Amino acid sequence: MLAAERRGLLLTRLHQDGKLVARDLAIELGISEHSLRRDLRELAAAGLCQRVYGGALPVSPARGEFETRLRVATESKRRIAARAAQLITPGTTVILGGGTTVHAVAQALPENLKVLVVTPSPATAAELVKHPAVDLFMLGGRILKQPASVCGAAAADAASKISADLYLLGVAGVHVDEGFTTNDPDEAAMERFLVGRAADTYVLASSDKLGTVAAFSVIELSGVAGVITDADDSHPTVRGLRKRKVPVFHAA
Repeated sequence: MLAAERRGLLLTRLHQDGKLVARDLAIELGISEHSLRRDLRELAAAGLCQRVYGGALPVSPARGEFETRLRVATESKRRIAARAAQLITPGTTVILGGGTTVHAVAQALPENLKVLVVTPSPATAAELVKHPAVDLFMLGGRILKQPASVCGAAAADAASKISADLYLLGVAGVHVDEGFTTNDPDEAAMERFLVGRAADTYVLASSDKLGTVAAFSVIELSGVAGVITDADDSHPTVRGLRKRKVPVFHAA
């Protein structure tokens, strides 16, 4: 089998099985683990998989510039945002994290809803400047351009003074073994810090992010109060989350 054919087979198996185990596949294909891992490195370099210890997992689709991602899966994000907005009650303090799915929540808030919103996202802050009833607190610091979100010591210091009732967290990947992941280490660190400033954290993730992994871990499954997604119970990741006792809220 030619190397290109082998890599095509690996991608097919990754799509079918949701993971690649290097040792098992090397035996099955009659090649060395070294050759198999080289194939995985090349697939990962091309952005076609996410390498993990012992093999590879599907890569998160949440890549590209913020403005580009605003135009991806817009209907899914709208439904998820509408469901997430139902968790926000008057008089509470809410952290709206970075990312395009959480940005959609700002657009879904009722005009008469009086809450304090804290956000590290300039785009979300700009959206809420137009809201007639929301009090807005924008975290300051270094802006990561791809997620269009603030991170760093200044942002963490400002957030340390806040005690929120709710944190709506957008992530790049949701996986039953790897937990919740994102593409940037500084973004992941800031998100972990914000989890610690809220009584409850809910992850917002469209179905295309379920079963995928990004490079940096944000938090384990047990660290959140639930996941809001447009995927239904037929999705293997939804079934896996429920098996791990993670509440899943379907956005119809």
